[in-house]
Amino acid sequence: MREFGLQLYSIRDHFVTAESTRDAFLQMARMGYTSGQTAGTYSYIEPELFAKYAKEAGIELFGTHYEYGLIKNHFEETVKYHQTIGAKYIGIGGIDHSLFKSVDALNGFIEEFNALAARYAEYGFKLTYHNHYLEFTRLEGKNVYDYMIEGFDKKNVSFCLDTCWAQYAGVDVCGLIERLPGRVDIIHLKDLEAAVPFELKDGTILRAPRCVEVGSGNLDFKRIVEAGEKAGTKYFIVEDEYYSTGESMDSIKMSADYIKANLIEK
Repeated sequence: MREFGLQLYSIRDHFVTAESTRDAFLQMARMGYTSGQTAGTYSYIEPELFAKYAKEAGIELFGTHYEYGLIKNHFEETVKYHQTIGAKYIGIGGIDHSLFKSVDALNGFIEEFNALAARYAEYGFKLTYHNHYLEFTRLEGKNVYDYMIEGFDKKNVSFCLDTCWAQYAGVDVCGLIERLPGRVDIIHLKDLEAAVPFELKDGTILRAPRCVEVGSGNLDFKRIVEAGEKAGTKYFIVEDEYYSTGESMDSIKMSADYIKANLIEK
C-alpha cells in the first residue's frame, strides 16, 4: 500500500464552516492522507468550494456515501454533484434493515440497485455498497451479503468493505476479500477491540466489542491490505468512529501514524 485516505465521517465535527473545512483538509494532508470519501452533502458549503479546498490540500475526493433517496429519485442532481467534486464512486452506507428479513425484498433492492448502477455507468460512475454487521445475518440458508455477492452487477457495482463490521459479525475478512477479486474497490480500515465494559445512560453496564483506531485492536491489517491489493482494491480508507482521547483529529492521526509505520511500502 502506497497511499491511504479517510472517510470524512471520522472528523464530521470539523466540517461545519468553510474555514473549518479548509483547515480539516490541510490537517489530513499533513498526516499523510491523500484521498477522502464524503459522508452526506455538506449543505453549509457550495460543492465547488468544498472541492476546491480538498484539491488545494492535495486530497482526492474519489467517492461518497450519499443518500439512497437522492441516488434513486434525483438522478441529474446526483450526477451534477459528483461531477462537481470529481468523485467516480457513488456509495451508500447501507439500506433499510427490514429488507434483510425477506429474500424477495432483498432481491428487489438488488435489482433496483443494478438498474440504477447501469444508468449511472453511462456517465462514468460506479455505485458502491458499504456494509455493517447485519449484512451477515442468515436468511434462508445463507447470509445477506452472499445474496449481494451473487446478485450485484459485477461491472457497475462494487463493494466498500468495512473490515471492522465484518470482523464484528464473525467473518473471515481476508477470506471474504479473496472471494471478490476485482469487486472490492474500497476497503475501510477500522479496528476492533475485544469486549470492553461501557455504561448506558440508565447506569446499566454492558460489554461488547468496540471499534477503535487502526492498530489499537486485533485486526491483522497487513494480511488485509495484502489481500486487498491482490484483489485489486483501489482505495484503503480509514474510518474512525471511536476517539480514545475524545478528539477526532487525534484519532485519525493515531491511525495515520500506525499505517505509515506498519503498512506503507518503504
